[in-house]
Amino acid sequence: MEICAPFAGVVHFLVADGETVSTGDALCTVESLKLEAPVLAPGPGVVRRTNSQDYVDVHGGDVILRVEAQ
Repeated sequence: MEICAPFAGVVHFLVADGETVSTGDALCTVESLKLEAPVLAPGPGVVRRTNSQDYVDVHGGDVILRVEAQ
């Protein structure tokens, strides 16, 4: 499953590459101005980060990580 940024902003990852997550776990947050939105796992799986850096700019709709089914 590809996880996309909900809007343009700065992404802060809360999980590491290869980490196992469950449905509803917080994967990262995207912050823009004073708005901060958590991005939650839509299902269980293993995280594959598309960017190794934290606090990078993203555009709305950019793929920020993937959750691979186990």
